Amino acid sequence: MDIKNFTSAIAQIAEEKGISPEKVLETIEMAIAAAYKKDYGKKGQIIKAKLDSESGDVKFWQVKLVVDKSMIYSEKELEELKNLPAEDFSKEEESVSIKVQTGKEKVRFNPEKHIMLEEAKKIKTKIKAGEELEIPLEARIDYGRIAAQTAKQVILQRIREAEKESVFNEYKGKEGEIISGIVQRIEGRNVLLDIGKTLGILIKEEQVPGEFYRPGQRLKVYVLKVEETSKGPVVILSRSYPKLISKLFELEVPEISSEQVQIKSIAREAGSRSKIAVATEVEGIDPIGSCVGQKGTRVMAVINELGGEKIDLIEYSPEPERYIANSLSPAKVQDVKILPKNKALAVVPEDQLSLAIGKDGQNVRLAAKLTGWKIDVKSPAEAEEIEKEMKKEEKKEKKEKKVKEKTKKEKETKKKS
Repeated sequence: MDIKNFTSAIAQIAEEKGISPEKVLETIEMAIAAAYKKDYGKKGQIIKAKLDSESGDVKFWQVKLVVDKSMIYSEKELEELKNLPAEDFSKEEESVSIKVQTGKEKVRFNPEKHIMLEEAKKIKTKIKAGEELEIPLEARIDYGRIAAQTAKQVILQRIREAEKESVFNEYKGKEGEIISGIVQRIEGRNVLLDIGKTLGILIKEEQVPGEFYRPGQRLKVYVLKVEETSKGPVVILSRSYPKLISKLFELEVPEISSEQVQIKSIAREAGSRSKIAVATEVEGIDPIGSCVGQKGTRVMAVINELGGEKIDLIEYSPEPERYIANSLSPAKVQDVKILPKNKALAVVPEDQLSLAIGKDGQNVRLAAKLTGWKIDVKSPAEAEEIEKEMKKEEKKEKKEKKVKEKTKKEKETKKKS
């Protein structure tokens, strides 16, 4: 065997498939063990092989589980087992493993799989029941056609599994991150993107309304989640998820990636408009100016990546009145009154009313999403009327409360007398 070429082949397979050389070697050892069992082994045996990649030598062992009498079914117990429902059994070749009423797992003794503790101690003195004993086997290098075919199938299957595992682990670690992909093809409503080692899927629900995709187009996408399926890992991508914007700003604004500026909240209507609340605790840093960049270069880079989606940068404030007023930008807010039940009344000049509400109510809707408050936008005259109504309601409630208290006292007085 040309070991240099063999080692090189392992390294090449590992690199091409994105799996570790150790995993490839382990796969080859499993295949050699399968071939050995096919030609020289017996049914029920567990064969293990170890390949020395430096010398090319292969060693073989038969693995047996060490058992004592308490771990084996007696003849009487086996008879009782025959009367149990079939679903209680777990069959594997010639052994039957079952948790009986006592909850203890036992086995039906198979000399090819099991060895009694007394016999095992003759080979390895310190071995205990429940441990595995490896018994050396005679090395073989000549295998038949069927054994070789079995080995090939094992290698292909194991490499496919290792490849799937490698892809799953890599992209699972990228959940919540932005990656770059190239549109490969469009299948119905779904867009498939080449994202490196696999294809990612951009489902209809995660696409931006009005955005068109064409093969060969490069896009930045958000890794929403990675699911393991029988056909392999499936990477779900998104272009509409709000955090896509925060990740794009992280790429463009060093102050965000260094955490000098924080993105506090995002409200997005994908493809149309977004509002982003930013803040900083570092003196001398303007959070909005940092995000806009010189001559608007930073914010424009994000807008261009999102196909022209409008972005409003809002300065966050821990004071709800100020935060709500800022959130209704570009409209100028005259006053904000905090009402019960998480409601807020924003008072804006008459000429700013339509700007504050926005087309189809979009501006106020996004402001409400951003701040978490139910915002009612009114002109000063309308706000005055609402305040009058509220004062009337307050007076009415106070009056009703007094009447209730008076009635309660009268009832208590009657009871005492």
